[in-house]
Amino acid sequence: MKAVIQRVAKASVTINNSTHASIEKGIVVLLGIANNDSENEINYIIKKIINLRIFDDNLGIMNRSLNDIAAEVLVISQFTLMARTKKGNRPSYIDAAPADISKPIYTQFVTKLIDTIGKERVKEGQFGADMQVSLVNDGPVTIIINTNDNQQEQ
Repeated sequence: MKAVIQRVAKASVTINNSTHASIEKGIVVLLGIANNDSENEINYIIKKIINLRIFDDNLGIMNRSLNDIAAEVLVISQFTLMARTKKGNRPSYIDAAPADISKPIYTQFVTKLIDTIGKERVKEGQFGADMQVSLVNDGPVTIIINTNDNQQEQ
């Protein structure tokens, strides 16, 4: 599982020319799900997301977490994060889980995030939809989390 985390001043997702969801200060999570992802990867990414100290304290130092400031989260499924680009110019998505596997994992991810920080703070795109995501990256701050890195930290 891969997640691109962007600290934002505001963000929204539009589907069929209509705003589907929007947040103010918080983070956008672009989530890519691999064939072998499970609850372990969900737990790892959620723990990282809610504890990353990427928001400024009163001295302007990134020392506060999502929970410290009660920020919002916009979650967007994005299978293209799993692209292989080593050979040729056409990305391969062989590592991306097919929809029948990834959709339940995505749903479980969003549900667990809601259970952890509250429904009012979590917004999401629509799995599998053609979405237009707009955001104002604050900083800019962009963090990439790959659960493969979790194996190296233990």
